[in-house]
Amino acid sequence: MLLEQIVPALQLSIGPVILISGAGLVLLSMTNRYARVIDRARILAQSLRQNSNEKNERIQSQIQIIAQRARNLRLAIACVSTSLLLAAVLVISLFLIALLDLHAVGLIIVLFILCMAALSLGLIIFILDVNHSMAALKIELGDE
Repeated sequence: MLLEQIVPALQLSIGPVILISGAGLVLLSMTNRYARVIDRARILAQSLRQNSNEKNERIQSQIQIIAQRARNLRLAIACVSTSLLLAAVLVISLFLIALLDLHAVGLIIVLFILCMAALSLGLIIFILDVNHSMAALKIELGDE
């Protein structure tokens, strides 16, 4: 196999690598947010153990919201991670299809649509979490 034959295959398959980079940064943001939610849940649980009964109801409401946010963020992280995995499979598939001169347009279309769908779903869930975080803040500030 000559270098002249490999270069076009590499050029074709490099496009989704940009997607991997961008989605990786989104995933980093999500995991940082998830860590903050978990830390906040630990602080609230400790506060629940130490406070009197009058504050417990407000703290329990916050803990319920934090728990839901943690579940949502975990799902968003799973979706974006799936998107990254599909993008990696897409890169490998594009390279092999171009290198071996195969005709598998359907596979590429399906992989790309699944990759974008998983990324979109993860971002939608992430946006919902950002909006959901306001509910906990309102409780904390006493604006229920």
